[in-house]
Amino acid sequence: MGRISDSDRARNEDAVRVAMDRMLREELPPGGKCDLKTLALESGVTRTGFYPKKNRDATTRPGPYQHLAEEFERRRAALRDSGAVPDPRATQIQRLKEANAALRTRLDQRDAELETLKEFEHRAVSRISAQYLEIERLREALPAQSNIRALPRTPNATAPYGSRS
Repeated sequence: MGRISDSDRARNEDAVRVAMDRMLREELPPGGKCDLKTLALESGVTRTGFYPKKNRDATTRPGPYQHLAEEFERRRAALRDSGAVPDPRATQIQRLKEANAALRTRLDQRDAELETLKEFEHRAVSRISAQYLEIERLREALPAQSNIRALPRTPNATAPYGSRS
């Protein structure tokens, strides 16, 4: 790849700075993040320009826009430290994690409540069954005692509305 002219480099640096300012104001493109990849796409420069290069003798030299990448990382870190998150996706992820935790807590509470209600229902049905058996026992014992009168039974012995019979 050939070298670029000083005017092209200056124009590219200006484009990177404009894109950097826009991204740090949370004006991200759809589906983009606040990272170097999106910065490169938004500014129209190659992403490799943000990273150090190797010479033929294996020594490293800074990439043409590496200083801008370091400035971007520094400004983004400063925004995060101040409490402003320049990446709305990160904010959304955090909000969804908190909502998920709240929903899990509510689900656990509902499960515990449901278990309590099932136990109550079991006890109630057992008590009603025991009361019914006691009533039947007393009805059978009725003819043996002459001073007790039996209440008339209903002609159609159906369960009352809402019962589980």
